[in-house]
Amino acid sequence: MAAESPSLKAVARVRMSDEWSDYTLYERLSKTVSADSPFSTVLKTLSDTEHGHYEFWRRYVPGEEPKLAKLKLYWVLFLRRFLGLTFATRYLDRHEAKVVAEYRELASLIPPEDKTAFDLMVSDEKDHEKAFAMKAESTAVAYISFVVLGLADALVEISGIHAGWLGLFEKTEIAGLAGIIAGGAASLAMASAAFAQAKQGGFKGSARVSAAYTGVSYFVTAVLLATPYFLTTSMPLALGGSLTMAVIILAITTWYSVVIQQKLFMRDFFEILLILFATTIVVFTLGFAVSTAFPGIKVL
Repeated sequence: MAAESPSLKAVARVRMSDEWSDYTLYERLSKTVSADSPFSTVLKTLSDTEHGHYEFWRRYVPGEEPKLAKLKLYWVLFLRRFLGLTFATRYLDRHEAKVVAEYRELASLIPPEDKTAFDLMVSDEKDHEKAFAMKAESTAVAYISFVVLGLADALVEISGIHAGWLGLFEKTEIAGLAGIIAGGAASLAMASAAFAQAKQGGFKGSARVSAAYTGVSYFVTAVLLATPYFLTTSMPLALGGSLTMAVIILAITTWYSVVIQQKLFMRDFFEILLILFATTIVVFTLGFAVSTAFPGIKVL
């Protein structure tokens, strides 16, 4: 009998646990939203669907119990709590896309009498990828482009300002103060630009909130990048600490953005990273050249 195939049993054992874990996860997520939430019905439906998939695979390994992926469960619940339900479900969408690809590779193992049920299960997984597409977005997601705009600009501009002043004066506290002062001025300019963009670009959200997201994210980033310059008098340590902070912020914000917008992480991350380091090197070189041409500046 095809169901007794060792390879099919091995696959079913793994898939059964995966589907059980997904069933448990969607069930737990459904309990985190109110009954009138646009996500409530979807989450409950997905939970029931995943349980049906669990039953499909379980028939090939009767008597065995599924293993719950607790780490995945707690991780997604953490994302849901701190980054919002929309982010958590978009994160799961990426998992569903992977499941669909894996199922296509497993089709040859399925007995002929179970093909119809298997094809229906694959169709279910495809539907999971777009189950939340028409549901209401959270406030954070609606304004994510403005947050990313403020962060990306601050990372590049403030890192460049710090590097330029280091090359000019070689005093870390001056570079830190320059970054904060420039960050305050630039955050107001960025907020004004975001306000105008939201007003004129057909954005459905609040222009004032968009401006606030952009300005605040810019200034907070400027302060974080400046902090290492007040903790040490060593130029290499201050610059290295600030750039490390910039890379960490960039990685987190890029990851958040690509999950929400369903894009590729590495491309976006390295594009901005390249701009960041190129700007830092160019502006530091410019500052150093000016200080060499006017050596009296260094004693200020």
